[in-house]
Amino acid sequence: MKRFFVAILLLGQALMASTLDFIEVKGAKIPFIYEEDKRLPIVSMQVVFTHSGSIDEGKHFGLARMSAKMLNEGSLKRGSVGFADALDARAIQLSSNAGNETFVIELGSLKEEFDTGLSLFNEQLREPNFTAKSLEKVKTMALSDIARKEADFDTVASDGLKAVLFEGTPMAVPNIGTKESIKAIKLSDIKKFTQDHLVLSNALVVIGGDLSLNEAKTKVESLLSVLDVGKVGKERHYEPRTAPKESILKRPQTEQAYLYFGSPFSMGEGDPEFYKARVAMFVLGSSGFGSRLMEEIRVKRGLAYSAYSRLSVAKTNTYFSGYLQTKLESQDEAKKTVVEVIDTFVREGVTEGELSQAKKFLLGSEPLRVETLSQRLGRTFTEYYSGKPLGWSVQELELIRNLTLDDLNDFIKRHGEIRSLSYAIVTK
Repeated sequence: MKRFFVAILLLGQALMASTLDFIEVKGAKIPFIYEEDKRLPIVSMQVVFTHSGSIDEGKHFGLARMSAKMLNEGSLKRGSVGFADALDARAIQLSSNAGNETFVIELGSLKEEFDTGLSLFNEQLREPNFTAKSLEKVKTMALSDIARKEADFDTVASDGLKAVLFEGTPMAVPNIGTKESIKAIKLSDIKKFTQDHLVLSNALVVIGGDLSLNEAKTKVESLLSVLDVGKVGKERHYEPRTAPKESILKRPQTEQAYLYFGSPFSMGEGDPEFYKARVAMFVLGSSGFGSRLMEEIRVKRGLAYSAYSRLSVAKTNTYFSGYLQTKLESQDEAKKTVVEVIDTFVREGVTEGELSQAKKFLLGSEPLRVETLSQRLGRTFTEYYSGKPLGWSVQELELIRNLTLDDLNDFIKRHGEIRSLSYAIVTK
């Protein structure tokens, strides 16, 4: 096992060649994550704007996502169709998306078309296609998405759980927004959001492929010079509720119950014990058929086809959650089983066999997580964003390998807060 791990470790060190540097544009110091990879003649780049996601949109729910969709409408000069044609003609990928914490614009192309891609990117930033016609189109698509999600009971239950756990905070509202909030968004709101958030002070660049570091820096500095310096966004963090609460969402047309559950978890992004949480969550509910939840709920009692749980750790929030679907008449029994499994897990911890299996999977599957350029760049970004030193993921594997049963079970017992379960249940 040790020799096997050393081989993985060396492979990881060889592959994790992404580096962290900085560029300066208009006096703003911008983090610059880079990796040269000449195996294919391609270039991939992401410009990430921190403090610019859905939790930063104020009362205009859905504004961040709408702003990303509006950017995807191309430039004022070419319009939506003309801009899309210009990209397609050179097989260039250029798209924007917004999450809870970040706003990301991604560009990918063959090396020989990268300068054209940068030119179109620059054109989009200088003169985005922010018109009333584009806004109506994007609104129509957003409202259609909302209507479709209303018929997806998994989404209804998932959103319902966040509404319970983060009641009264921006985390309680889906980043897609609501029908009322989308209809109320004006063109001026889109312009103000992008002007305030897509700025150098919030920017971070992730780039890699068949180009040198100096080439990459020069090209990116030229691209970003079109942006204002702006102000650094606010750090935000939202704690989930600690007192259990249940939300029953009645849907007459459902043929089964959708049971979503969640609780607080006392851990912040960058916590040095996160590796223990990875192993614990793998055993409890994130490993599929070998997990405790799956074993008790499906295999032993036949209450659901699948049962799953996970831990979400981010700058803005941390919480434990899980879900299952069951027959309407089994709803109460399934809920009771979830409580029993989690309670037993906290009290008794894991077995030596479960720890061994978790280690084998987490260590053995590591090469699959760093086999592509985008995976390696993404991992380096995650390490930097969470405040960890570059290469931390390799060190984390060593910590997992050396983790003892006593240390893991002590960690699990210290996190009994996961028993404070809240629920969102879609039922008839």
